[in-house]
Amino acid sequence: MSDQIVTIRPEKTIMTKQLLPNFVGISQESAGSTGLAMNIVIIPPGAAAAPHYHDGFETAIYILEGSVRTLYGPGLKQETINHAGEFMFIPANVPHQPINMSATEPAKALIARNDPNEQESVVPYDPEQ
Repeated sequence: MSDQIVTIRPEKTIMTKQLLPNFVGISQESAGSTGLAMNIVIIPPGAAAAPHYHDGFETAIYILEGSVRTLYGPGLKQETINHAGEFMFIPANVPHQPINMSATEPAKALIARNDPNEQESVVPYDPEQ
């Protein structure tokens, strides 16, 4: 356990398993975190994440910009719409697929997960199975 404060200044995006660009913030790799990850995700105009779930980990989201339609649950048959200024909570193992509702503007969100390896718990989900 370190007793040092770590500052992360994300300067570039990475492509995630969900097929969305992320600004990597806090993770085990970037900051030595042992229990959480926090990043900024961007959903490009008209784009959607690949359907997925986080095996054993919860997700908290704060929408910074835009509006996002999220399909979720078995077969992705349920949906919620969230806008800038709103929080979302996704329980562990719940399949979901966020979709940017704008064809012209990106949607941006701050995402925190109780998984310090951030991408390790991402599991692709096929809503047809």
